[in-house]
Amino acid sequence: MAAAVSALSSLGVPEDDVGSSEEEEEEAGPGPAAAAAAEQRREERLRRFRELHMKRYEACKLNSQEVVEEDKRLKLPPNWEAKKARLEWELQVQEKKKECAARGEDYERVKLLEISAEDAERWERKKKRKNPDLGFSDYAAAQLRQYQRLTRQIKPDLEQYEKLKEQYGEALYPTSDSLLHGSHVPSKEGVDRMVADLEKQIEKREKYSRRRPYNDDADIDYINERNAKFNQKAERFYGKYTAEIKQNLERGTAV
Repeated sequence: MAAAVSALSSLGVPEDDVGSSEEEEEEAGPGPAAAAAAEQRREERLRRFRELHMKRYEACKLNSQEVVEEDKRLKLPPNWEAKKARLEWELQVQEKKKECAARGEDYERVKLLEISAEDAERWERKKKRKNPDLGFSDYAAAQLRQYQRLTRQIKPDLEQYEKLKEQYGEALYPTSDSLLHGSHVPSKEGVDRMVADLEKQIEKREKYSRRRPYNDDADIDYINERNAKFNQKAERFYGKYTAEIKQNLERGTAV
């Protein structure tokens, strides 16, 4: 600054004029370039704020949509996904059948062309198995499987059927008004066949059912057989956690 003043003084400019010009520039404030830069920064901040606001709005919108979809899924039955996949597969099969019929082709032959040899062999083995044991699911399924097994063992006796038809006539085919209770006497062969089948069932049941030994000295903490099994399960899973509490109750020192 001093060098600039001395340079201007050497050119013949008074020092008072130099100082007055600097004071005028300071009083005039920032120039148009600084104001433009400040305005640009302000616009940038406003733009970023608008972007954040839009992102927040989109997030709230997506969250609301996801809550609605989740509520719809919870209201659906538990096996809805499997049913939906099954229906989609059936629709695809119907469309393929229509396409094959329009082209004059056999759908079964076209379907076999899309199946590998390993899959075809596995399905063929599965078809050969009659009434396969898929494990216990519920008592109704077990009863149905037993009924199917017993009905397949029945071999109709046509000679006996003709005799009964001649003996009873139209009464052999019961209706809502028929009363045949106590009138049928099974044959000796039929009784023997039933006894043999029951013995096979008992023998098979003994192989799969393991009877647990009964301890006469064990404490009786149940009221019936079902309650005894429940207590055994509870003891098996939670006995190690409740052993100390049970001992305190038995000694009478529980807090």
